[in-house]
Amino acid sequence: MIVPIVKVPNPILFQTAEKVVEFDAKLKKLIQDMGDTLKAARDPEGVGLAAPQVGISLRLFVTRPTKQSKIRVYINPEITKIMEVKNEEGEKKNTSTLEGCLSVNRIWSEIERPLKVQMHYVDADNKPHSEWFEGFKATIMQHEIDHLNGTLFTNRALEQNSTVFEERNGKLEEIRI
Repeated sequence: MIVPIVKVPNPILFQTAEKVVEFDAKLKKLIQDMGDTLKAARDPEGVGLAAPQVGISLRLFVTRPTKQSKIRVYINPEITKIMEVKNEEGEKKNTSTLEGCLSVNRIWSEIERPLKVQMHYVDADNKPHSEWFEGFKATIMQHEIDHLNGTLFTNRALEQNSTVFEERNGKLEEIRI
């Protein structure tokens, strides 16, 4: 079932989500609903959806990096390692991606994030996993974990002094925040 996506300034988006402790039918239903909602997201299409974005304060998110991807579930995720990639001059090399959010309509900003991260999490059956993510997938993981910690990409834009854009009539126009 498709559920409504919570929008700013809803306070749940700025709170630290609670650890998932009950792996029951209610959790399975939430995961299914979140997957359905992510698949249905249009304008923009979503690649990730965290439980706080559907009004539930739980450390859980689902992803679908491409239309062909299957929905994946990450419960109680933690980034445990960040692999620093360096250029020839020995400077840290990060990825910088134009990010948006299903909870922040028509706002975009280029956010710099580590290129490669290792994340520990459990799946819907409470089975533990440890996995490395790189590039766009690493960006998705970091964006969704930020949601679980009450941080929006707009906070990152302010921290990084990034340009923020609003989509107007199909074009991105710089705005001041």
